[in-house]
Amino acid sequence: MTIRLYQHIETLWDYMLLKHELSPCDALFVLCSNDVRVAEYAAELYHKGLAPIIVFSGGEGRFTDGLFDKSEAETFAAIVRDVGVPPDAIFMETQSTNTGENVLFTYQLVQDKGLTFDDIILVQKPFMERRALATFEKQWPGSVSKLAVTSSAQPFFEYINEEMPLDMVVRALIEDFERIKTYPEKGFQTYQEVPDIVESSYKYLKQHYPYL
Repeated sequence: MTIRLYQHIETLWDYMLLKHELSPCDALFVLCSNDVRVAEYAAELYHKGLAPIIVFSGGEGRFTDGLFDKSEAETFAAIVRDVGVPPDAIFMETQSTNTGENVLFTYQLVQDKGLTFDDIILVQKPFMERRALATFEKQWPGSVSKLAVTSSAQPFFEYINEEMPLDMVVRALIEDFERIKTYPEKGFQTYQEVPDIVESSYKYLKQHYPYL
């Protein structure tokens, strides 16, 4: 990969990160996926005392068809139980297949369980922070007094690994950025301003990245 390509990837990557400061809240809302490191990070946040409850949301999505033996939520929940999160602190929504359903189905779960969440931390993959926020703002039927989004938030090249290889992550980053731009008009997400430098990096990658 050329330095120029890397610089444009990092520009897009950094845009998707929100860098919110975290404070204790009512619940961690984990949008599950094919990256089990998100579950490990959620467990770290729980053990730091940032929330007494973790809600895992995810059935089977575009990257997890046939990947896990159970739903994304059940897979993630098993990981945090193995590192000491008590079962009574864990709630699971196991039917959603996309980010919008994550939000809507989890809201229904919260209602069914008689829970009240005024403050929420969304936990996601780094390159999906901004879309998680935009989707929650549009799709969550209720209101919250405080909302933050977080992830492991490492730089791009520190994030990729054997399970999340370079080309897969670049394609996913590009696709999620395109959703940031097109989903508001479809009613799926709130509008997110895109700086010119970010749009330029996106266009460069679309033209020059060899595996898009």
